[in-house]
Amino acid sequence: MLSFSRLHARKTVGLLKRFKSTLVIAEHNNEKLTPVTLNTITAATKLGGEVSCLVLGSQCAKVAEEVSKVKGISKVLLADSEAFKGFLPETVTPFLLATQKQLNFTHIVASASAVGKNVMPRLAAKLDVSPISDIIGVQDDSTFVRTIYAGNAIQTLKSDEPVKVITVRGTAFEPAEVGGSAPTENAPGEAANSDLSSFVGQELSKSDRPELASAKAVVAGGRGLKSGENFKLLYDLADKLDAAVGASRAAVDAGFVPNDMQVGQTGKIVAPELYIAVGISGAIQHLAGMKDSKVIVAINKDPEAPIFQVADYGLVDDLFKAVPSMTELVGKK
Repeated sequence: MLSFSRLHARKTVGLLKRFKSTLVIAEHNNEKLTPVTLNTITAATKLGGEVSCLVLGSQCAKVAEEVSKVKGISKVLLADSEAFKGFLPETVTPFLLATQKQLNFTHIVASASAVGKNVMPRLAAKLDVSPISDIIGVQDDSTFVRTIYAGNAIQTLKSDEPVKVITVRGTAFEPAEVGGSAPTENAPGEAANSDLSSFVGQELSKSDRPELASAKAVVAGGRGLKSGENFKLLYDLADKLDAAVGASRAAVDAGFVPNDMQVGQTGKIVAPELYIAVGISGAIQHLAGMKDSKVIVAINKDPEAPIFQVADYGLVDDLFKAVPSMTELVGKK
């Protein structure tokens, strides 16, 4: 026989589980779901309770259909409006606030991408809670693991906020599997344009190479390449490996390549199966963005370069000789 107190405790735990609910904000380009959203959904499922996914955009019904097939999703909320063009935080945040006031989620989750970093702190401020950023682990619905000091220390954080506003480092979680069949319904609230900002247009760089954040192989270059023209050496190697091309902050700051190629704490976080660092010294800021890669190969003429401390394989050589030789060898394979 269970005592009254133990029975009451079990019922309380059951009720808490029942009342837990998570909203995942999907990231997409209005036509296709961004892969990092699948990793974010995996993190959300570890929180317990039902997981809903908000697809917010312009003419994005295709994305909602794609999300509905992801395992772990209980419901898809669709907010389709021209007001959401460009995913401006000044427009998105008020809509998220209105949705939260009606549906009262206990957790609101997004990926720690440029979009998530733009919207989630604003949302947290409006909800008067502290945001929980860039988590790499979930211990329970209020305890999370994240890196601090550029990845040199691991912090376990317990939050007692009534609503947990969380961004997730996608590389720390496996992508959710496809095979679900969640219903789709219109999200509550009405979209409205903001007086603070307006979307004028965007110029997107197009490439046949894989997207940097989700590529299985990455070839990255640093200041050692000396110029943007010399990045062609990396492009040739990347094409043979079906890899994405990245860069260190030093290479971006020097104007060699655009900043959407930057890997690091203030750039993109990657964890491919293979990461080849060419002419990169290995500053802490860069290591924070790539040291979780499965296999790291470093090419640098300086044997004392910090990158060799995290590399699985290191080659002390002139990159202008080593990279063409590697490209030739890969081509013969």
